[in-house]
Amino acid sequence: MILIIGGAYQGKLEYAQSRFGHMQDIKIVKYVDKWLLELVRENADITQATEQFLADNINNIVICNDISCGIVPTDPILRGWREEVGRFMAILAKHSNEVVRLYCGIPITLKGENTNEE
Repeated sequence: MILIIGGAYQGKLEYAQSRFGHMQDIKIVKYVDKWLLELVRENADITQATEQFLADNINNIVICNDISCGIVPTDPILRGWREEVGRFMAILAKHSNEVVRLYCGIPITLKGENTNEE
């Protein structure tokens, strides 16, 4: 799995398409943060959903908005969502071959090629 994270509108999808778009056998999975919001609203089992997500997407490219920056929401649902997205990204990063963060459109490899991380 390749995990691409970053704030909204930082160029994550464009980066994934330009780097991996030519690969027919790789799927780009996007908007996983919004999927997690729906799970939080439904009070779903996030641990089970995360395990299933990993099993289904271990060979894919996953794009997730990092919503951990900024003001912590006062709304309990949105605060819970923020926490779950953070946990989710940490689990995916652990299982990913590569983790790339995009900031101002600039890719920064956090794990994988060109880093000291394994």
